[in-house]
Amino acid sequence: MLLLPLGVSASMDMVEDQLRRAIVPDSSSEIWVLIDNQDSRLTVYRGGVELARYSPISVGRGGAKSQRVMGDKTTPRGEFHVNRFNFDSKFDIFIGLDYPTPTHARMALESGLYSQQDYDDYFDYYRRHRSPPQQTILGGYIGIHGVGDGDMDIHRNFDWTNGCVAVTNQEIRELSGLIDVGTRVVIR
Repeated sequence: MLLLPLGVSASMDMVEDQLRRAIVPDSSSEIWVLIDNQDSRLTVYRGGVELARYSPISVGRGGAKSQRVMGDKTTPRGEFHVNRFNFDSKFDIFIGLDYPTPTHARMALESGLYSQQDYDDYFDYYRRHRSPPQQTILGGYIGIHGVGDGDMDIHRNFDWTNGCVAVTNQEIRELSGLIDVGTRVVIR
């Protein structure tokens, strides 16, 4: 029987396990992205070989955490996949991620953020659209983007996004040429 510290749910433990496993590439040819909040770095790998590194990055003003709520300006931690590109973004290029994931939905149910109906609605939407709903209490529209016309001094010195990961405009252009829809992205 798994015993967890008081106040820690099984799904929170699942996210930590997911993050430990996620940093191991699926194969030697897999292109994947590791975003390390503590080191303020985004690294692109092919298997275990580094292809590109961007630093510093900016995350949400509220930092990064496993349980995110719409409006709290935090960047969600976990394992995601690229599900869209917007080349007309005000942030130069926007690379969308499939947040909230089923694991985040389960955490929301266990923590009381989601009712059973919210949870069921999440999976109904996910099955019909093959992507997660973006308008729930967990928020949405999370991705990796450039600075756009923003202030580079702020980008270099502060976490400034509403929950996304930001790199420079030059870096987002390079990154968009290295990855594709389906690329695995780990945020820890």
